[in-house]
Amino acid sequence: MRLSMAQIEVSPSVEANEARAVRICDQAADSDMVIFPEVQVTPFFAQYPAGNTPYDVDNYKMSMGHPFIGRLQEAAKNNSQYISPNLYIEEAGRCYDRSLWIRPDGTIGGKADMVHIFQAPRFYEQDYYTPSRDGFKVFDTEFGRVGIVICFDRHIPESIQTCARRGAQLVIIPTANCKAEPMDLFEWEVRVQAMHNQVYIAMCNRVGTEGDMEFAGESLVAGPEGDLIVKADDARQVVTCDIDLSEALRSRERKQWSAVRREQFYE
Repeated sequence: MRLSMAQIEVSPSVEANEARAVRICDQAADSDMVIFPEVQVTPFFAQYPAGNTPYDVDNYKMSMGHPFIGRLQEAAKNNSQYISPNLYIEEAGRCYDRSLWIRPDGTIGGKADMVHIFQAPRFYEQDYYTPSRDGFKVFDTEFGRVGIVICFDRHIPESIQTCARRGAQLVIIPTANCKAEPMDLFEWEVRVQAMHNQVYIAMCNRVGTEGDMEFAGESLVAGPEGDLIVKADDARQVVTCDIDLSEALRSRERKQWSAVRREQFYE
């Protein structure tokens, strides 16, 4: 499978960000899957607490029937590719940090909402996001099964573990990591979890400066043995690599770690 990660710098213009996302999908027409960072078409408004933000966040809310989603569906169909955007979605009066799963026939195969909502300086996410009501999702493809874990969720080990136990061979992580965070540690966090769960993990980040945050880039793909397959620098780019999801299954055959789990002793 050829995977492309859109490591983008987000413009203040939502319309410009939407147009660029569609262009990236078209330019990556030879890729089987294109993934994007967290809240990819808006500034990272969650760096400010609600009531003290320079952004009109209400204007960033997007419905599931938004034309931009339709344009991505069209791109997926035209390019015969899976696309997973991450958007600020309003549904039934609640707002979610949501990744969509768009299939190569242009249909929406499902969605995944952030499960664990963080709250700390620069990440006032509980002011804006509603926790997922249905947990982690894993989707079928002709290449293997793909799970979605959104940004902070990856810091909770059970997140990636749950996807792996549901058969995921690849877990994708849209994120918004900044240079003030321990990016070396974040790389090892992903690599170790890939090894522990014997999955590929692809983490896609944004770049550029927004308000008080400088986003780090360093999007990466780790393999099921914990190996680093590709890692970007901090520049705007589309990172593409080829991976064989069946290798995750072979890794589990060689090292049957999950088979010896004794859950009666876990709290």
